[in-house]
Amino acid sequence: MGRVDKQVILRQWKDSDLEPFAAMNADPEVMHYFPRSLTREESAASMDRARARIEERGWGWWVVDVDGAFAGFTGLGEPKFAAHFTPCVEIGWRLRREFWGQGIAFEAAQRAMTYAFTELKLPELVSFTAAVNLRSRKLMERLGFSHNAIDDFDHPEMAEGHWLRRHVLYRLSEKG
Repeated sequence: MGRVDKQVILRQWKDSDLEPFAAMNADPEVMHYFPRSLTREESAASMDRARARIEERGWGWWVVDVDGAFAGFTGLGEPKFAAHFTPCVEIGWRLRREFWGQGIAFEAAQRAMTYAFTELKLPELVSFTAAVNLRSRKLMERLGFSHNAIDDFDHPEMAEGHWLRRHVLYRLSEKG
């Protein structure tokens, strides 16, 4: 996973993003570590919420645009559930499969992190995923986030016994 030799930008959502976004959210491999894939209608509603949040406050879940193509999204959000680490701002990402393994998620997440620390002046970012999602965990570590098992938690929106319920929490302070 070397450096990206493509133009990666974070931008606001456009109507033309819906089809590739919905296809990504319906891809069982992309959605493997989520409770289920999303319907086109659910993706449209999610895209509308993301666009509105960026319009309202200037940040949120941005489109990752690679050489003019919708590659996925990354950015900053506020978890809606209560946990020992909320309220907080999290960083996250989801890319279409054809953009995996090229360093694009790393580059895009770095841009979102820079925005969080330089523009928003946040003292800390968190990131979390299902404990079994090793690919995302490796990216969190590569980005400089640290993990302490004492922070791990059972996701309150997942049923008891669900294979994805156990989550790991990673933290990164603005001081590094």
